[in-house]
Amino acid sequence: MSPRIVGLLALVLLLCLPSAAGAGGHYVPRSGDRFYYYETIVLNDGTGYDYSGYTENTYLNGTVGVTGVLPNGTESASFENAWSWSNNTGSHETGGASGNFTFSANSFLYVKGTDNQTGYTNPYVWFYMNNSFSPGDTFYLLNTEMSVVSRDYAYDLPGTGYVATIEARGTGSYERDDAYGIFNATYTWQSYFDPATGYIVGYLYTEHDLNSSTGDGFTWTDTLYVTGTTYALTPAQAPPPSTPFPWALVIGLVVFLLIIVLVIWLVLRSRNRPKRLPQHAAPGNIGYGVPPPPPFAAMGGPPPINLTPPGQPVPQVVLRETVKVKCRYCGNLIDVTDKVCPFCGAPQG
Repeated sequence: MSPRIVGLLALVLLLCLPSAAGAGGHYVPRSGDRFYYYETIVLNDGTGYDYSGYTENTYLNGTVGVTGVLPNGTESASFENAWSWSNNTGSHETGGASGNFTFSANSFLYVKGTDNQTGYTNPYVWFYMNNSFSPGDTFYLLNTEMSVVSRDYAYDLPGTGYVATIEARGTGSYERDDAYGIFNATYTWQSYFDPATGYIVGYLYTEHDLNSSTGDGFTWTDTLYVTGTTYALTPAQAPPPSTPFPWALVIGLVVFLLIIVLVIWLVLRSRNRPKRLPQHAAPGNIGYGVPPPPPFAAMGGPPPINLTPPGQPVPQVVLRETVKVKCRYCGNLIDVTDKVCPFCGAPQG
């Protein structure tokens, strides 16, 4: 194959590519690129006198599209949205906005006007990033620095299923001073972009606002995802279901080990414990280390019972016998030596 043919084929391939390579090798928007999105903003978790129990919700349908590509890398675009707002007190409002703006495909900054973004100084676009970035690379959305976390995050797109995305995260803080009041605000921003084009697929923005002086505060949650695109998104496999940590198994194992340890401790304690003195000596043995006395048979029979305390003389008892006769008058028995009957007083003799 001649070099001329090879060169012509290379030129044809470059012209047929769906996207052109811009600065940094990323996708350059083309006229006609457009996405549609659905956005929900919720204010809740109120604290303090003004916000305790207060809630509000905003629902928004919108679209952003590229309408022209200029040679210097500036893209002209248009936007349109319609929104509905309500709160827990019964208030309700509706509205919308539309317009045109330009942005740079090289710097990713708004050049002239914005899609109704207010309160920012020289902001970056929020809907488009350098799709050639790798994990660890940083870039900006509006005024927030974002860091690429993954290039193959499976994003669950409502109504479509899982699609491949570039995942990026950022955090920040600022002082809110608007119709809601003056608050110290801190936030996290998780965003997901199409790896083929760098356009937004969805995001989750969570902000916590607090006025430490008054105690007022609330949580602001902004969720957005695309509902339609003029370019194809890449399907992705659903992530494997997360296996819950087996807390019941761990607790059961810990209890089992504690029981084993307790049993071992009781066994060792019983072996090391001194034996108690017996309540009753074994037959023929009174114990306590004193040898048993010899059997009665070896001693000539049982020892005599002695009631006299040792060392004291045995008292001598002399019994005298007296002859009894009947009284001749009353018939009672009286001593033969009695001269008068002790019963009737009659003389004897």
